[in-house]
Amino acid sequence: MKTIGEIVKQLIRETPFMEEALEEGLVNISALSRKLKPQVEAELGKEVQTGAIVMAIKRYDPGYNYNLKFGIKQFVSNLGDLIVQSGLMHYTFENSNTLAEKHRELVNSISGDQIYYSVSRGIFETTVVVSNSTAHLVEKIFAGEKLIFQKFGLSSITLRLPKKRDETTGFFYYILKNIALENINIEELISTTNEFTILVREKDIDHAFSILMRLKKSKNQGSPAL
Repeated sequence: MKTIGEIVKQLIRETPFMEEALEEGLVNISALSRKLKPQVEAELGKEVQTGAIVMAIKRYDPGYNYNLKFGIKQFVSNLGDLIVQSGLMHYTFENSNTLAEKHRELVNSISGDQIYYSVSRGIFETTVVVSNSTAHLVEKIFAGEKLIFQKFGLSSITLRLPKKRDETTGFFYYILKNIALENINIEELISTTNEFTILVREKDIDHAFSILMRLKKSKNQGSPAL
């Protein structure tokens, strides 16, 4: 049978940004306890005193979260240059037997170092992100394909990742969380082994860039707790 502490830990971890808020001392513990009380009682099947939930929250150990965050901050501080591309458009087409050939035709028709092109194929659909200057090519070449979604006026920020990206747990969460906290909507994510690209609306690009630069420059000066 689960304990109050185990249930409280689960509920905290399921709530977006709650661990970080508790760690920073931004949460009224008594108010949080009252909010969690019905869920804790439902899990246990009996009435629980609010004081018991308060104690469980106070005993909640953010140590793992702290150590994790320390490693992520060190990783982010070693990111390469942030590369910004503006004037992009996003198309999503339903997958078909002819779609791959259309992609090859588009690639062969694109010329110039300043042309942005990215394609991501899923099980049912494929997303194409290209520079606005290629709009006429996309509309011509993909004319016979089923268009699911399109959006113009986008910009991207590409992060060059350190080689130990596969050893750093929580990196993507850390980046996306900080952007979400600033109420910036991410239109698309594109990644390769050592690159990570975020697409946002053009009006949000300066704000998003400043957030990433702040994270890149932010280093934890202390040592993680053991």
